[in-house]
Amino acid sequence: MSMDRNWYVITGGPSSGKTTVLNELAKLGYIVYPEAARVFIDQEMAKGKSLKEIRSDEAEFQRKVLKIKIEVEKTAPKNKIVFFDRAIPDSIAYYQICGLNPKEVLQFCQKKAYRKIFLFEKLSFDQDYARVEDSKTIEKLNALLRKSYKNLGYEVIKIPAVPIKERVKKILSEID
Repeated sequence: MSMDRNWYVITGGPSSGKTTVLNELAKLGYIVYPEAARVFIDQEMAKGKSLKEIRSDEAEFQRKVLKIKIEVEKTAPKNKIVFFDRAIPDSIAYYQICGLNPKEVLQFCQKKAYRKIFLFEKLSFDQDYARVEDSKTIEKLNALLRKSYKNLGYEVIKIPAVPIKERVKKILSEID
């Protein structure tokens, strides 16, 4: 796969400020795709399901989230700058966390699909309706996310827990 895509991934554990920064990037006119898990949770909650029901079978939940990511990446414009709130390789880490074999994910991971990966360092934890992870799990997840992308040959750029404007500036300075 050649570098014909202008895609960037913002990743990191829950409560690392990904959504806030993506909202800022969207305000600046960039194309951003929300986190697939949150999209799926919101769709299911709109049907009247509780978070507990939605995540009762974690393996099934992760498979549905992966499916959404695959569909999103099929339709995302390849010639424009695009930011993803997590991408397909994030599922490798989530599969590992819940004891699934990540081979299922690897078949959908393309080399050089993304230009750069921005790994957000953890902010102080902010519990919200869609989060189920504790801080120990988040640390493990961050390590697995970093490893998932590194193993696929990506450079992972750490984005420190600094104010939003500084994070946005750092990301924009890294765009080719």
